[in-house]
Amino acid sequence: MSIDSRLSPLDEATMASDQRRVLDAILSGPRGNLDGPFLAWIHSPALADHAQRLGAFCRYDTRLELRLTELAILFTATWWQSQAEWQIHAPIARDAGISEAVIEALRAGRDPAFERDDEALIYRLGKTLYTTRRVDEALYAEAVAAFGEPAVVELVGVFGYYALVAMTLNVFDVRRGSEPLPFAEPPWPTAR
Repeated sequence: MSIDSRLSPLDEATMASDQRRVLDAILSGPRGNLDGPFLAWIHSPALADHAQRLGAFCRYDTRLELRLTELAILFTATWWQSQAEWQIHAPIARDAGISEAVIEALRAGRDPAFERDDEALIYRLGKTLYTTRRVDEALYAEAVAAFGEPAVVELVGVFGYYALVAMTLNVFDVRRGSEPLPFAEPPWPTAR
């Protein structure tokens, strides 16, 4: 899939050795491509190196089921109205077991009607965290009881990491080919 952005294009012939090293690490890892924020981050190899390792953990190695991780990612994509983040993760969330009704409610900015308590809890945590920038004692205790303290720590990491991803994608106007955009764009003119 082609990826477009407002960044200067990478030229393999003139790529710095540290860019090449990080690019090779990304391409040989579980992602296997420069999709998402890596197209931007490769312009800063030190950031790319650290971020791709954190991202691999947040996406593939937390104690949470993939279904719950992907729900947290979709919530973040919706919060930030991140086009490419949504385009990348909506199909993954669907395949991981998030219902089409929940996915569409998130995309439309509505509170989903959850059939699973753990999904409702992930959503409430994300909404509370992003809205109030805190999580009260009762919600925190409920999350720890449901997932365990280490998983709650990792969940906060997922929300934070994917907020960084969303901001990166939004600032650098990263787009995935000609896929339809899931969110309305702001009213100002874009470079395209």
